[in-house]
Amino acid sequence: MKMWKKAASIALVSALTVSMAACGNGGGSDKGSADADTFKIGGIGPTTGDAAIYGTAVQNGIQLAIDEINEAGGINGYQIEFKFEDDQSDSEKSVNAYNTLKDWGMQMLVGTTTSTPCTAVVEETHADNMFQLTPSATAVESIQYDNAFRMCFSDPDQGKASADYISENNLAKKIAVIYNSSDTYSSGVYQKFAERAKTLGLDIVAAEAFTADSKTDFSVQLQKAKDAGAELVFLPIYYQEASLILAQANKMGFAPKWFGCDGMDGLLALDGFDAALAENLMFLTPFTADAEDEATQKFVSDFEAAFKGTPNQFAADAYDCVYVIKEAAEKAELTPDMSVSDMSDALKKAMTEIKVDRMTGKSITWSEDGEPTKDPTVVIVQGGVYKILHAE
Repeated sequence: MKMWKKAASIALVSALTVSMAACGNGGGSDKGSADADTFKIGGIGPTTGDAAIYGTAVQNGIQLAIDEINEAGGINGYQIEFKFEDDQSDSEKSVNAYNTLKDWGMQMLVGTTTSTPCTAVVEETHADNMFQLTPSATAVESIQYDNAFRMCFSDPDQGKASADYISENNLAKKIAVIYNSSDTYSSGVYQKFAERAKTLGLDIVAAEAFTADSKTDFSVQLQKAKDAGAELVFLPIYYQEASLILAQANKMGFAPKWFGCDGMDGLLALDGFDAALAENLMFLTPFTADAEDEATQKFVSDFEAAFKGTPNQFAADAYDCVYVIKEAAEKAELTPDMSVSDMSDALKKAMTEIKVDRMTGKSITWSEDGEPTKDPTVVIVQGGVYKILHAE
């Protein structure tokens, strides 16, 4: 609008031309660029702050996949450009990051990395009808619109799968839960777990909450779990809090079985954490770097060579996201000159028609609600490393 006012003396035709060009730079453009010769994929996640391990892994996983695909000829013969923005796992910063990427010319979004920012950004991608595939945002609301899909399990799916696994493998009858009631991820997993546990006849003898303001001292929650005779403690939380819980339980002589979800990934890499405290901890995850299949080992080797570190599940999910986009884009016969909205419509249809085998799942399909169908894997910590315990 400012440009139009400044150009008030220019002929109407010229003004309209400028206006259309400016609109074409936005994510919600109805028209593509006739001279576009690359696909532009954006990514969003925390590369600084408390959750930086997740966003950095996602950024690196995307970059590795794009480098491989470009070297092999790209998507439908076109190369991919990639730009990643840090959101510090903050909703407002995430929306700002999205707008920055729109200004850059983003056509598809891999992100965001964490659930609450993703829930904010999906409002923007929906308004623009931009295709969005999140590698790791697990909240149901994070993909509540038809333009958004996810690679990982949702919170309810993780809660259900965890209860099923505990029941099917007779791990315990008396279960305590320690969860973060102020966190969408943690409370979402817990609610579905509790619902499923009741159906399966599992007895939740203690369900103890904490909040973001009280996540350093867990003595009260642990004592209640111990006094209730819990044989297993379910931890639908992130690894930072889990490390404190394991240490505090050890000091008080409480040694139940421990079971968690994908937020546990990163525990063994935490600075100063004694891996012995996590011995025999089990958790649900789509990926472990110790898997022996050829695809995983090649990915781990290439990732370590490129980024000097072992990939976690966030890196693997992000890597798989790009290959899924490639598969869907080829199914839809996308070209870079299509509008963002036309790309999104084509990809939405293609996503429900493809079936892929990736590191984070075999024979993965997607329904129109954006949820993936794939089998869960459970790993156990033994000898300071993750080992696949069971793959259904």
